[in-house]
Amino acid sequence: MPDYSQKHPKITTLPLLTDQTELRDVLVRASRWKKPMLVIPSLATEYNLPETRPIFENIVRELKGAKYLQRIIIGLDQATEDDVALAREILLENGVKNYFLQWNDGPGFAGLYDLLKKNGFDLSTRGKGRNVFMSFGVALALEATAVGLLDADIRNFNRAQLDRIFFPVQVLNYQFSKAFYARWTPVGMYGRVKRLLVDPLLLALKRRFTDSNEEKMLRLIDFLSLFNYQLSGEIVISQELMQRMRVALNWGIEIFTLIEVYRKANQNQVAQVDFSHTAFEHKHQKVSGKSSGGLEKMSMDIIYTLLNALIIEEGLAVSEHFFRDLAITYESIAKDLIKKYSDTARFNNIPYDRDAEEEMVTGPLKDGVLNAADYFLEPRNLADKFLRFTSSNPEFREFNDQGLQQTILEVAEKIRKLPSVHAETPSWERVQEKCPDIVLGIIDVIEEEKKRWGPKGGSR
Repeated sequence: MPDYSQKHPKITTLPLLTDQTELRDVLVRASRWKKPMLVIPSLATEYNLPETRPIFENIVRELKGAKYLQRIIIGLDQATEDDVALAREILLENGVKNYFLQWNDGPGFAGLYDLLKKNGFDLSTRGKGRNVFMSFGVALALEATAVGLLDADIRNFNRAQLDRIFFPVQVLNYQFSKAFYARWTPVGMYGRVKRLLVDPLLLALKRRFTDSNEEKMLRLIDFLSLFNYQLSGEIVISQELMQRMRVALNWGIEIFTLIEVYRKANQNQVAQVDFSHTAFEHKHQKVSGKSSGGLEKMSMDIIYTLLNALIIEEGLAVSEHFFRDLAITYESIAKDLIKKYSDTARFNNIPYDRDAEEEMVTGPLKDGVLNAADYFLEPRNLADKFLRFTSSNPEFREFNDQGLQQTILEVAEKIRKLPSVHAETPSWERVQEKCPDIVLGIIDVIEEEKKRWGPKGGSR
């Protein structure tokens, strides 16, 4: 039987206790005077390939039954004009007409990105974060009262799952809800970044801050630890909260969103929702591939996003010893958890490669924690070490005479002035303050795009 005990005085956990739960009719009644909308950020390759199209088509078929949705906004990235036409075709073939296709590479939205850039908002970093940010702007222009986010690669999606995450915000008037689920199949356990990085890193940070009595840091770590699946991409946000939230422009988007919720939401109005009775399955990331994706790149972004929140925004004082001790503690806790996952796999007769998971922890993940020191420690402190080293060894005398030490100082100062690699979007509240006509500009683009790609459009 599912555990339905509430373990926090503020955040609410809504478990699935029965297979008979049907929420759609309640949502339809609650939405008569509201405008809930759904955002699906999507790459063209998530529906224009033979292996991905059936997954996308299943999502669309299921969404046809979500009668409470005022609009479904599909943010298309890396899409050609033919790709947009294909998305429209899939939607109409499956009976979905309340859609809006947000073609990020088309002339209309390209003009909006240029306008934002002219007003000082750099959104040059492509990816899910930028896509979601613009979709939030579209939702605001369409006067959404709540906005849900759904990934486009869910292999076993059904409409009832979406009903569940909308219910707290749409019916119970929560500000934020987030899905949780189990990532496994009969052939193995997934959710490796959650299991091997996020959980042990949060536990390591909690141990460190408990020992040092740093209550401010502990409150954030405790909040993040309360979520059963911090990396789920399925959320619903109230319009008021959405306007004030920023969006991360890297793979740390889900952790960053929770940090924003911690800072800007009423925690009595935050819920996590049991998304599925069955194992949840979507695209699995490869371990390698630093430059273009994969688990390693995702993990690095999550480490840096979390530490950035603690160090840069919360004011945590750190040294090389902090990163070294954190890495050691993280590795120890991660290995303990891997033993528990191994036991869980044996108990359920599921294949489990313990060696591979330990190698991931002791290799790229632990290295990621250690390497974070290079970014977060003050460049001038690193420069001082180089200066002492080069001045105390006569082998460097010739190079010092040629300006080596002056170059070290100049490079340190240049690095100090570089923008953070942990870029995030501004909030839409800030955008509207600086660019008051931006919503009117979005409305103009929406109307033009509807003529081309709406159910009654189609002219190319």
